[in-house]
Amino acid sequence: MDKFQAMQVFTRVVEANSFTLAADNLGLPRATVSTTIRNLERALQVRLLNRTTRKISLTPDGASYYERCIRLLADLEEAETSFRDVARRPRGRLRIDTPASIGRSILIPSLCEFHERYPDIELVIGMSDRPVDLVQEAVDCAIRVGELQDSSMVARRIGTFESLTCAAPSYLEAYGEPRTLRDLERHHAVHYFSARTGRTIDWDFVVDGVATEVKVKGIVSVNDSDAYVACGLQGFGLIQPARYMVRPHLESGLLREVLTDWKPSPMPISVVYLHNRHLSPKVRAFVDWVGELFSRCPLLGGECHADDMPQECEFACQPSGHTVRSVIEQHNLAESVF
Repeated sequence: MDKFQAMQVFTRVVEANSFTLAADNLGLPRATVSTTIRNLERALQVRLLNRTTRKISLTPDGASYYERCIRLLADLEEAETSFRDVARRPRGRLRIDTPASIGRSILIPSLCEFHERYPDIELVIGMSDRPVDLVQEAVDCAIRVGELQDSSMVARRIGTFESLTCAAPSYLEAYGEPRTLRDLERHHAVHYFSARTGRTIDWDFVVDGVATEVKVKGIVSVNDSDAYVACGLQGFGLIQPARYMVRPHLESGLLREVLTDWKPSPMPISVVYLHNRHLSPKVRAFVDWVGELFSRCPLLGGECHADDMPQECEFACQPSGHTVRSVIEQHNLAESVF
C-alpha cells in the first residue's frame, strides 16, 4: 500500500466528510477510496472512521492520525515547493468565501489586478452572509468579520469593519434626527439577523471607550446586506452598515449620517485558512494580495471618512487585455456580519 497516497485519501475524506466527494475531488473511483481507507485501517490496526448510512465521523484514533497526517503532508509540500523553480507562478483552482458586501464592493472590482498578477489561478468565489465550514465545503480560505472562535484556523487580520449610523432623509423628516443615544427610544431601526441562528444582531455604541448595547425598536429585519441597505434607503428606519457599503449614498445625499459623536464598535476583518493549507502557493498568493488590497483603503482601517477617501481606495479596475477567469458561486457557504 502506498502510505503517502493513503494519507492523502484519508485527509480528503475527512475534509469532505464524504467518500463520494473525496473521490470526485481526487479523480478516483469511490470504490478505490473505500478500499484505501479499509487497507489503511488494517495496516494501522485501528478504526479511523465511524461510518453510518448518512454520515461519517472521526474516531479518537482517527482524529489523532488526521492531525499527524496534515502536518506530514504540509511538511512534504513545503519541501517540494522549496525545490521548485522560483519563477514558476502559483496555479490551479482556488476556492474562497467572502461576505457578500465585501465581495461586491472590494474584491470583484479589483479582480483584474489579481488576474494580471496571477493569471494561472482560477478563482471560485462564494459570496453570502452565512458562515462557511472550510473543511466541509472544501474552501481554501475565507474572509470573515468579527472575533474568530475557531482555533483550528490560521488567521491574518487585514482590516477593520467600521460602521456608522445613518438613515434616509425621508425617515429623518418624519421622525426627526436623533441627537443623543437616549433619543433612539423614539426611533425605529432596520435589524439584521443571523442566517445561521436567527438571532438579531444587537446595536452597540462606544461610550467613553466602552461598548454599550442599545435597544432600538424595529419594524423589519433582514439577513442580507444588500436588503439591509435597501431598507434604509426606503426609509424603514435607521441602519448601521459598514461605511464602505454606503459611501456612494452618503455622497449623493440618499443617506445621512447621524449620531456622529457615538460610533458602533469596530470589528476586525481577517482572512482565515486551514493549518494544512497554509503553505499552498496559491493560498499564500491570495492572502498576500488581499492583505495588500485592504491596506490601500483607509475605510477598512477605520481611519477616514467617505469625503476624504484617497484616490487609491477607488478600487477601480482598469481595462486590460485579460479576461478575469473567476466563477462566482451564489450558494450558501458562510457567515460573517455583512
